[in-house]
Amino acid sequence: MRAILALEDGRFFLGESFGATGSAVGEACFNTSMSGYQEVLTDPSYRGQIVAMTAPQIGNYGVNPLDDESTAVHVRGFVIEELSPVASNWRSRGSLDEYLKTWGIPGIQGIDTRALTKHLRSRGAMRGCLTTEDITPEQAVERARQAPPMAGADFVKEVTPAAAYDWDPEGVQSRAWTIVKGDGASTQATENGEVFVKLPPVKHRIVAYDFGMKRNILRRLRQEGFQVRVVPATTSAADVLALKPDGVFLSNGPGDPAALTYVHESIRGLMGRTPIFGICLGHQMLGYAFGGKTFKLKFGHRGGNQPVKDLATGKVTITSQNHGFAVDADSLPADVEVSHINLNDHTVEGLRHKSLPIFSVQYHPEAAPGPNDASYFFPQFAKLIADAR
Repeated sequence: MRAILALEDGRFFLGESFGATGSAVGEACFNTSMSGYQEVLTDPSYRGQIVAMTAPQIGNYGVNPLDDESTAVHVRGFVIEELSPVASNWRSRGSLDEYLKTWGIPGIQGIDTRALTKHLRSRGAMRGCLTTEDITPEQAVERARQAPPMAGADFVKEVTPAAAYDWDPEGVQSRAWTIVKGDGASTQATENGEVFVKLPPVKHRIVAYDFGMKRNILRRLRQEGFQVRVVPATTSAADVLALKPDGVFLSNGPGDPAALTYVHESIRGLMGRTPIFGICLGHQMLGYAFGGKTFKLKFGHRGGNQPVKDLATGKVTITSQNHGFAVDADSLPADVEVSHINLNDHTVEGLRHKSLPIFSVQYHPEAAPGPNDASYFFPQFAKLIADAR
C-alpha cells in the first residue's frame, strides 16, 4: 500500500506502508541511533512526533516486551528506509510491522531517509503528515500545516502517571541482565536459565517526578541503591517534602518546557530543601526554576552519538540524547554555572548550582539505546545526597 510523508514546507516523500493504516500528524524529526528502535518508539519524550531513523535497515532483531521503555508506543508515525524482511534474535517475540499494527501506529518505508534528514537539518524540524489514505501529496501537505506546533505544547499531562507509586518494591524489574554466571554471590539465575546481577541494598530513598520517564532510568536508580517513589508531574513541592525524601529526581519528558509553569513552581519550592538531579526535560525545567529560559533548537539532538565536554575536567563523552529545546546560557543567574556543553553546537548540556546540591544534564546517562559513558551521574547523585547529610 502506498504511503505519503508530507512536510509543511511542501516537500513530500512517497513510499510503502507498514504497520497500521491511517493518518498521523506531528513534528517530523530524525534519530541517528544505529539500533534501539523499540526503545525509541516507547520513549514518552517522542510524544507528538513522527520519527525517522537514519540507519538504513530497521527491524532486523524484532521486538520483545523487556525492551519497552514505557507501557505504550508514543511516536505518532515511524519513518525508515528499509524494513528488514527477517526478525532474527533469540529474544524476539514479534516483528516491528506487527508491533506497530498492535499499537495503531502508521509507518512508511522505501523513502530516501538521507534526503529527508538533510532537508530537516537545513530547514529545521517541522510539522508533518504520514498517511496511507487515498489523498494527494498536496492534501497531505495541507494536513501537516494544520497540525498544532510543538512550541507551547504540554504533552507531559498525557504521559505522567495518574497516581504515585513505588518502583520495583520486589527488586525484580531493575536487575541487570548478564552473561556472567559467577559464583552466586553477585548474580542470580532464574528458572529459564537467564542470569541477573543482584541488586545492592537500599541506601537512599528518593522521590522521582515522572514527566514521561523511561524505565531504564528507574532501573539505573535502583541499581545504584535508590528506593524510588514515583509521583505525577502535578505533585506540589509541599507534598513531595512531606514524604521526607533524601533527594528528588526530575525525569525526561515530551513537549515544550516553557509550557510547564506548574512544574517550574514546584521545583522552586524544592530548591534549598533537598538535593536535586535532573535529566533532559527535568534539566530544562531546572533552568526555568533557576530563573532562566529555553529556546527551540533548529532540528534537535536525537541519537546515541552526541559529543559532550565536561568543562571542569575537559573530558569528552559520547552521549545518548533526545530533545528539541535547550537552556539559554545567557539567561541563567550568576549562582548557576554551565557544567557541560555540546561540542557540535556549543549548547548547554549540564548545569550546576554553585551553593545548593543541585545539578542536571541535558542527555541520558541511562542510555537505552546508546553508550553508557555518562552512567557515572547516578553514583554522583548518591554522593551528592551523602554529602548533603
